[in-house]
Amino acid sequence: MLIPRQTRVRPPTRPAEMIDVEFTVADSQQTPSPSLAEVSRAVVSVAATLVTNVQRAMAGPANVPTARDNAYFAMLADRARNQARDDLTREVAAMLATSPRQNMAKTR
Repeated sequence: MLIPRQTRVRPPTRPAEMIDVEFTVADSQQTPSPSLAEVSRAVVSVAATLVTNVQRAMAGPANVPTARDNAYFAMLADRARNQARDDLTREVAAMLATSPRQNMAKTR
């Protein structure tokens, strides 16, 4: 069988058929207005997207920090905080070891 393009003959057209369509329209007063939480979430989402797009435009896509970069910098900050805490603990222990107050307490 040849398709119409090859024979250049149009297939017979069918008479138009009538179709009944019903639409249900909802009352606009029944739809609740968005709550304050929903509005604030939408605003924060739009603001975050805007900041990300501006950062990409200004710094370039190669210089935008990724989740891996954020995790690495957080790990470095944790190490530095732990090191500072250990240094402070050692200094306090050294001060207590040489404190004259401690010697006075022993003599009483």
